[in-house]
Amino acid sequence: MMTEKIKKQIIIQATGIGREYRIGKQVVSVLKNIDLTIYKHDFMTISGASGVGKSTLLHILGLLDEPSEGKIAFQGIEIQSLSNARKAEIRNKSIGFIFQFFHLLPEFSAMENVLLPALMRRNTTPVKELKERSKALLDKVGLSHRMKHKPSELSGGEQQRVAIARAIMNKPDVIFADEPTGNLDSKASLEIQNLLYELNDQTNQTIVIVTHNTELAAIGRRKMHMSDGSIHELE
Repeated sequence: MMTEKIKKQIIIQATGIGREYRIGKQVVSVLKNIDLTIYKHDFMTISGASGVGKSTLLHILGLLDEPSEGKIAFQGIEIQSLSNARKAEIRNKSIGFIFQFFHLLPEFSAMENVLLPALMRRNTTPVKELKERSKALLDKVGLSHRMKHKPSELSGGEQQRVAIARAIMNKPDVIFADEPTGNLDSKASLEIQNLLYELNDQTNQTIVIVTHNTELAAIGRRKMHMSDGSIHELE
């Protein structure tokens, strides 16, 4: 069970978030005045039908996109005041992403894909040590025997497990997952659900999942629902 102290550690505070897109002369409002707080150790699912703005919200919370209005504070720092380079630094250091289509680099092995975020991050950790962490993470997701295989040689479920290992390579403060089981069969989907739950339960990893899958949405410790560009918390 989460302690009160952990609950109150705010990672992301979104206030009055709106997002509009201009299509020709028409303005389409996707998000409307959204307020959302993400705490350390949250396991949050955000559900809703396709097209209600779930992925748009995730991209804004993950600093991949900017709102048309409202503010995002990441660990107390207001994001709108930062340069693009500083935002990229925060993403690389503090945020992990898992996508429906895996986005693994096809020419790299599983271990190299996991290692890549650490190599992109400017730090003084020896490459040998980073490689050992990459191997350890692949072992954690059950793929130590597949670390030299390229994505084309892996099943969908295995590719997603590589993507999860990659997402936690830099020990991020929060992981955002966009339909992480959308391309998987029921067996692989359950394996990914259990793996994400284990990360949250055993390592206090903060996880936010957006999905239209009702079964996946139901596993959240905090459950949010979106409709017509707005969000509310379920009981």
